[in-house]
Amino acid sequence: MAAISYKSCSDSELIGLILEDDHGAYLEVYERYSPRLYFHACKRVADRDDVKDLLQDVFSALWHNRHALSPESSLGGYLYATLRYRAIKLIVQKKATTGYFEALSTDIPDPVHADDRVRENQLGQLIEEEIVQLPPKMQEVFRMSRQQYLSHKEIADELGLSEMTVKKHVNNALKVLRQKLGTLLSLAYFLFF
Repeated sequence: MAAISYKSCSDSELIGLILEDDHGAYLEVYERYSPRLYFHACKRVADRDDVKDLLQDVFSALWHNRHALSPESSLGGYLYATLRYRAIKLIVQKKATTGYFEALSTDIPDPVHADDRVRENQLGQLIEEEIVQLPPKMQEVFRMSRQQYLSHKEIADELGLSEMTVKKHVNNALKVLRQKLGTLLSLAYFLFF
């Protein structure tokens, strides 16, 4: 069988060969159309990496959908239509993504989040009211542990207490708060401490 000169084939002959799964014909279509499609895509899409991805998608679609083609099809029309469709899809997707990130970055109050903040503030006030009722030294140790995030050793060094005394103050404070606040304390502990 004689070697085929793909360069001399017409578009409809190349389609016929592609329908027979001829990869050489597919490569000739790529060589013939990719520079023009690249130039055309650059007019619509600014990012050159996106253009390269688009071309890869277009030629990948050609190969995967080759059995839907007919030799009478306009190969150039098919490729340009596929490119146009994918470029529009990419532009819409990028605009949606950009819009999403812009919406996230704006500080528009969200009623759900505002409601959560009100509840957090109320819960924080309840906890604060109970902390204030702790004995002064226990309260001081508890605040240093849970609000200033100091270790037991750091608290002991700063207050001139033993680590065991600091640990007892923190444990007793938690015990008192658990009794008074119950499950609210567990929730608040994760939210605030």
